[in-house]
Amino acid sequence: MTEAQDETGVFKALADPTRRQILEDLRGGEIAAGEIAGKFPISAPSISRHLGVLKGAGLVTERRDGNRILYTLAEDRLATCIGRFLSAVCPEQIVLRHTKWRPGAQREGS
Repeated sequence: MTEAQDETGVFKALADPTRRQILEDLRGGEIAAGEIAGKFPISAPSISRHLGVLKGAGLVTERRDGNRILYTLAEDRLATCIGRFLSAVCPEQIVLRHTKWRPGAQREGS
């Protein structure tokens, strides 16, 4: 699989708002599949399919703990794919991000 094909799966996974919300929820740490499903007004099987897409794209990892499946955000994978895309499309934004949006950094007009 080429790098471009590999990244296509990431961007397809990010195209859905439910999957983006799952990723946001996982930024705080590991969450059980049932807890993730409880946050959405859709069926558990639908959430399971969303988690499968995220796992297939390499954006989440899973581990079993008894009969529970726990999911974790694969931060490096997400950052690498998005960063590579941004570097190719608008490299000047990488410089701006490092200077303006760094946690604790002063934003223009602040």
